[in-house]
Amino acid sequence: MIVRQLDEIIGTDNDVDTPTWNSRRLLLQKDGMGFSLHDTIIKAGTETFIWYKNHVEAVYCIEGEGEIEVKETGRVYPLKAGTLYALDGHEKHYLRATKDMRMVCVFNPPCTGREVHDEEGTYPVLAD
Repeated sequence: MIVRQLDEIIGTDNDVDTPTWNSRRLLLQKDGMGFSLHDTIIKAGTETFIWYKNHVEAVYCIEGEGEIEVKETGRVYPLKAGTLYALDGHEKHYLRATKDMRMVCVFNPPCTGREVHDEEGTYPVLAD
């Protein structure tokens, strides 16, 4: 059994902070669950271009407000507490927050904990 507290992650190597988001990685590849689980804050007033060409991701918003725009179609979906989106087609997208959004994110394949978006907006697949 794995039991962790968020406050044990904050300030460690598993707390990755960037100008537009802060991801606290709770479960990682090394935990052997077959997915990774992140508690992520999307910072208010920011826009991030993302393309998970190597991963599928499910995201559940538990706080805040913003939107996701699918680059290929231009379709915009509002995000607020209680909204789920799943990137099952490796969609290129823009994530925008009007208020800080707290998101629970699940990735497959699992992340190692060191990933940040590259110039394509992608997380590379890393070995632990």
